[in-house]
Amino acid sequence: MEKFYDSKNISEYINNHKDEFQEKLLSEAVNVASNIEGILKEGNIDLLKNAQKLVFYVVENRKDDLIAFANEEGIAWAKHSLTLAFKLEWVHAIRRSLWYFIRLYDRLNENINFVDNFFELEERVNDGIDEFLNSFFISYSHYKDELILAQRKLVEHLSVPIIPVSQTVAVLPLIGTFDSYRMEIIEEKVLTDISKLRLLTLIIDLSGISDMDEVTIAHFQKVLIGITLMGAKSVITGLRPELVRKMVHLGIDLSRYTETKATLQQTLNNYIG
Repeated sequence: MEKFYDSKNISEYINNHKDEFQEKLLSEAVNVASNIEGILKEGNIDLLKNAQKLVFYVVENRKDDLIAFANEEGIAWAKHSLTLAFKLEWVHAIRRSLWYFIRLYDRLNENINFVDNFFELEERVNDGIDEFLNSFFISYSHYKDELILAQRKLVEHLSVPIIPVSQTVAVLPLIGTFDSYRMEIIEEKVLTDISKLRLLTLIIDLSGISDMDEVTIAHFQKVLIGITLMGAKSVITGLRPELVRKMVHLGIDLSRYTETKATLQQTLNNYIG
């Protein structure tokens, strides 16, 4: 039995009635329609042109092109922080408009609805739209996650201020709470700046730190070892009693890797006084 749903013919039919398709699409997505110019201006995204592209990829079952296009769209919408509600409304409007024109095509050609052929087309269209949405949201979320991670890393770097107090001596005041992620940032910043600033001594002031967990303390030890391997010396100041008590109970002896002083002021007097 010959199939009457020819994807190329449907694509050609929609392309020949592009204006009518766009008019139908805009009537289906009222909220998006009033923001088309704003989205084009803000994100350089031509919704009507992209809708036509999506329709052809779906109808012609071009899955690789469909997924690649969805990934591009996801990044574009995430990059410009465009409203996801608009995207959902728009894609569902594309789905409804596409089915509307398939019905028009069917009537025009006086096709007899063979059930097998119809369900094959239904699966292709709806699965294609769903696959686009799935790939779009994965791409959107991945881009946002990477952006958030990059911003967090930048903030953490700014919260690790290594302050030169002479040509070879610098101070690193640490405050707040610590976890493994932040300690990794500290390690990267410390080792990089020792090399860049050609430091011989790094004074690490811990007076703003009341507690560290066992894993973080172990990581801190590695930072001190790294400083030594870089040919520099570390001096710790401002250790709080509760933190010292925890280190003693854990059997941790920092004196093997560093020198300790009571206060930052005392240490600065010794090194630059």
